Amino acid sequence: MVTPLEIALLVVAVLAVVVGYKILKNVKALVVNAIVGVVILILANFLGLGVEISLLAVLICAIAGIPGAILVVLLALVDLAFVPGVVAPLGAAFAPAVGALPV
Repeated sequence: MVTPLEIALLVVAVLAVVVGYKILKNVKALVVNAIVGVVILILANFLGLGVEISLLAVLICAIAGIPGAILVVLLALVDLAFVPGVVAPLGAAFAPAVGALPV
């Protein structure tokens, strides 16, 4: 004879399988989107669009996927961010301002 506990365990097991399937199905789409985003970033750098591959750019492309990669490429094209050679030493950024102070 089947007890109510066995029926409840069967229902819980079926629900766990359904929820697990839906979670894994969504994770697969996110992983594919992240990989495609990083590939777009590498391709943009290879084609000479002036995109610097940095840790921040890769993280943006990995988290946001294709829209993140498009954002990084567009910001690099208009020279707002992710452009090679824009990092200056901290002291060099403040040197002219210190010399220009009135005494």
